[in-house]
Amino acid sequence: MGLIDGVAGRETRNFAHVWRHMKDLKFGGAMQRRDVLKTLGVAGAMAATAGNELFGQFATKSAHKAGRIDVHHHHVPPGVMPGVPAPAGTNPAANTFGRGWTPERTLEQMDKNDISVSILSMTQMGDVLYDNTPKGRDAVRRGNDYGASLMAKWPKRFGLFTGVPLPDIDSVMKEIAYGYDTLKADGVGIYTNDNQTHWPGDAYFDPMWQELNRRNAIVYMHPLAPPCCTKLNDSVPTSMNEFDFDITRGCTSILANGIFHRFPNVKVIIPHSGGTMPMIAGRIQDRYPMDAKHKEFIPNGVIAELQKFYFDIAHASFPWPMAAMTKFAKPDHILFGTDYPFEPIESTVNQIPGLGFSPDFWKAVDRDNAEKLFPRFKA
Repeated sequence: MGLIDGVAGRETRNFAHVWRHMKDLKFGGAMQRRDVLKTLGVAGAMAATAGNELFGQFATKSAHKAGRIDVHHHHVPPGVMPGVPAPAGTNPAANTFGRGWTPERTLEQMDKNDISVSILSMTQMGDVLYDNTPKGRDAVRRGNDYGASLMAKWPKRFGLFTGVPLPDIDSVMKEIAYGYDTLKADGVGIYTNDNQTHWPGDAYFDPMWQELNRRNAIVYMHPLAPPCCTKLNDSVPTSMNEFDFDITRGCTSILANGIFHRFPNVKVIIPHSGGTMPMIAGRIQDRYPMDAKHKEFIPNGVIAELQKFYFDIAHASFPWPMAAMTKFAKPDHILFGTDYPFEPIESTVNQIPGLGFSPDFWKAVDRDNAEKLFPRFKA
């Protein structure tokens, strides 16, 4: 039974149920019109109330009995990233944006929204982590150690994507080894660009991909506005457009440089229902360079390569991105995410009841698909 049938159709069934019973009633051979309307009105009010209760419950409760796995969940390492201010026009009471962040508050929000596991990563700090200096490398290490300490304290609640200090490839290789061998991380987190002039398909990333391929790595690729586009005279915050635009740049860089073809053991998760990529996938397909080298990278076509990405729905569970993403992505490549604390969890979960997808769809998104990537959290 789909969500539309289970919720929107519920009111119709309630009316039909009342009408069948009214037909069986005898009021001198007929019911008065006012009695019919009164009865239907009561039934409608009851159905609406039930629907609202179900909507509220479904938003906070997972379709999976074991709860959700959140693959897009950030930690704020003390001394590495200070709490950042809420953007102008937002409600500070409704969104922490990293201010006053604590693991206890994270766990409280997870419990409130039926999230049993969060895979932690660092974000909103590309200028700090990717500054190509000893200071940046130290920030990455301290952030990774802190994330690992949370995972050690709450092993059933937290996983970890270990950060790497791009663009310093030598240090990246060391941090990958440290993250996997010492911290026992679940994967590696990178940004969509290196805060310089390179995107992840660039040849200088190859040693990183080779090692990640050897380790059958899961890579979380978070957006970062590139230096070229952080001070545009477009009158809007960088985060409004550039984050999702750069998800697409990161994806096409991986596509055009054959990362999935050359390193087939690597799995890459992208956030925000794929940013703009699913909506312009047809144009990407038609503009893909078709020389011999690039043809080699797409043995089954451009779309098949792009469909190798995994997609989380953090702050992109609105009807419009979900329509594009679910038409494009493989069903078992769709994951739950929230972007907490830089986005309130409600901005994702409150959209869920009105989307019309079935409980089976949400069961897979909430947990089943993630369990295949992270089997240690299998219920």
